[in-house]
Amino acid sequence: MSALRFSGPVLPDGEVRDVYVLDGRVTYDAPAGAESAGEGWIVPGLVDAHNHLGLDDGGAVDDAEIERTAILDRDNGVLLTRDCGSPADTRWVQQRDDLPRLVRCGRHVARTRRYLRDYGVEVEPDGLVDAVAEQARAGDGWVKLVGDWIARHRGDLAPSFPADAVAAAIEVAHAQGAKVTAHCFGEASLGPLLDAGIDCIEHGTGLTTELIERMVAQGVALVPTVLQTDKFPEFVAAARDRFPAYSATMETLHSRRREVLMSAYDAGVPLYVGSDGGGSARHGVLHEEILAMAAMGLPNEYVLGAASWRGRAWLGWNPGLDEGDPADFVVYPRNPVEDLSVLAQPSRVVLRGRVVA
Repeated sequence: MSALRFSGPVLPDGEVRDVYVLDGRVTYDAPAGAESAGEGWIVPGLVDAHNHLGLDDGGAVDDAEIERTAILDRDNGVLLTRDCGSPADTRWVQQRDDLPRLVRCGRHVARTRRYLRDYGVEVEPDGLVDAVAEQARAGDGWVKLVGDWIARHRGDLAPSFPADAVAAAIEVAHAQGAKVTAHCFGEASLGPLLDAGIDCIEHGTGLTTELIERMVAQGVALVPTVLQTDKFPEFVAAARDRFPAYSATMETLHSRRREVLMSAYDAGVPLYVGSDGGGSARHGVLHEEILAMAAMGLPNEYVLGAASWRGRAWLGWNPGLDEGDPADFVVYPRNPVEDLSVLAQPSRVVLRGRVVA
């Protein structure tokens, strides 16, 4: 493979440099005969920290659809994806040099008949530990719990599992070297999950000041998925006649979204960016989630860092583009810190040292 040269300010520090790519890695020692391959603002590959590659409304999708949606994400600049639950076996994606790097969670672990059909493994509390242990072995260091969902007998949102079952399940995941994240809309599920030592919260619209303080103290991350939580009015409208209490709860959670997000940011909770692509959400739109988080009031540089260098470091990858690092980066025609809308228009997408888009 011939050497390539990319020129421009390199984020996060913005220093103007010539970045060379040789044998899939970054170098700053100019190789002989390097070809100029692009100029612009150079950003370490974007991270979609909440994605469901292999999932659609009806459950698992076939390999052709997985490939199509992975390419949509890649061409949007997403070069590292944390899968947050998928019923499809996507391990083959990790063998493809032209598809984003993938950190898999295995399947969602949910309460019996308390989640979307055909999405996850559904168990009762006495089966939670075994299910989590199995998914810890099946994934790449993460397990996804469904922390709460509507309890039809109550007609309202409620925790999926009792606190003792959650604590035992998280303990076994950690014993196997896996971190745990959980879907949580409401407040009631969050305290027991934090008591049990959970590592990350998805959505988190039910967070309170006390819970946020606990997240900071414990180093628990939050992936707020604001495009997804913006759909709460749709859930309210669909459920109002049959489940009025649930509808009222979801209305309240929707109305507090910005307050919760900004309180978490101000307190110092580590925030990351996830599109929730898959199921009812689209792929290839991480830039829209970034823009939506900024519109809530988060600084541009913070959100971009959460979706790039800080997100990469969180998942154990190179945060910047140092000598010898994997050559995974995106080139933009304008400074994305000043204008996040440019994230929809990458000039070059470089993955494993190859220009793929």
